[in-house]
Amino acid sequence: MSGANGTPISASQIQELREQTGAGIMECKKALQETQGNMEKAKAWLRDRGVAIAAKKGGRLANDGLVGSYIHAGGRLGVLVELNCETDYVARTEEFQTLLKEICMQVAAAQPRWVSRDQVPAEALDEKRKQFEQEALKEKKAGGRGGEDR
Repeated sequence: MSGANGTPISASQIQELREQTGAGIMECKKALQETQGNMEKAKAWLRDRGVAIAAKKGGRLANDGLVGSYIHAGGRLGVLVELNCETDYVARTEEFQTLLKEICMQVAAAQPRWVSRDQVPAEALDEKRKQFEQEALKEKKAGGRGGEDR
């Protein structure tokens, strides 16, 4: 294997780049070829390519997915969550379904009182802000590092 100018690209270079970036073998090989075996430039090439790929995918619609539910023991708390993905194939996977169940349980554990920020009354925000300020003052008095430059 060799780069664009004939610079040899070894399997160990490909493996090293893969370990450092998590990119696929063929992507690492192409990055090294495009950058004449320069590891740092290859990382930048992969990063730039990743941004370009993400930008392409950013406009895609997630029209498929599932709605999951969780009812806590005693039936006093219930959660409905809609989790979307691009394809029904993904929605049918065990991993996706497990993720949905875990999100439902996390929402239930958090015991939210409102669905969106717009629904939170101003009084509740002020009360929570005061609680955080008091905690920060207590931590500062106790010698903590809260709020100080680290």
